[in-house]
Amino acid sequence: MLGYPARKISTPDEHVNILQITDLHLASYYPISGNPIADSIIADNDGPTDSICQNNFEAALKQALSEDIRCDLILVTGDLVNQVQSAIYDHIFEILEATNIPFACIAGNHDVTDEMVTEQPFFQRELIAQSADSRLLSRHVIDTDYWQLLLLDSAIPGKVTGEVTNTDIDWLCDQLKACDKPALIAIHHHVIPMRSDWIDAHIAENTENFWQRMMPFEHLRVIISGHTHQEQVRYRQGVTVYSTPSTCYQFKPYEDDFTVDKNARPGYRWLQLANKGQVASWVKRLDT
Repeated sequence: MLGYPARKISTPDEHVNILQITDLHLASYYPISGNPIADSIIADNDGPTDSICQNNFEAALKQALSEDIRCDLILVTGDLVNQVQSAIYDHIFEILEATNIPFACIAGNHDVTDEMVTEQPFFQRELIAQSADSRLLSRHVIDTDYWQLLLLDSAIPGKVTGEVTNTDIDWLCDQLKACDKPALIAIHHHVIPMRSDWIDAHIAENTENFWQRMMPFEHLRVIISGHTHQEQVRYRQGVTVYSTPSTCYQFKPYEDDFTVDKNARPGYRWLQLANKGQVASWVKRLDT
């Protein structure tokens, strides 16, 4: 079994292929069904069942790793669970370890917050702060031959919104000053508005200070995030900012009110980091 977390990635062809999966939202686990995709229709209450999230996570991982591309690293960018229970993390880590591929996981809001009375509308639910599982990383560096990957924990216990703290920013500046390799930041909460009022109310706080402090570092090339359950690409200060679909259920883009996109399939993102700072990235959805 590979040591966790990943700290150093070296490849024979001078580029690194990263599989990003995010927003698994496992609340419990079940034996995988014979046809998880056929079962993945969103329920009338605008949310999937626990078994659908489990099945889609396993199906997405299986599909991605069966593609004709070498996977050098799996990054899980938060909301691994929908209920903070150690047994669910044990199950997720068992599945990831079985791939024999280096991986790393950071927290999302659901990893430090339980929502009570989920039958109520989203904005009426009681939020209970929880401690993050010790396996979820904060201010963690993964070094590759030509890139540095900087992982941040943006989650605030008991809240949906997140934050890039001044201490986080100081840490990023120290890392970027010490190493001039092209840099990728992985974080759960989005740092550029999605043009959707309800989800932008839960953007990472302190983002303007973050962007101002990042301005001197031209070798910051990429930011990846989860949280928004949708695919978008944004650009700021020469940085390409990717948001990535959930492996479970999707939010409808550009909606000002909370809306599940019942027509969007679960997905994941590939990133190919080349030896001179170039990046290629694309999203794949679960096959029918």
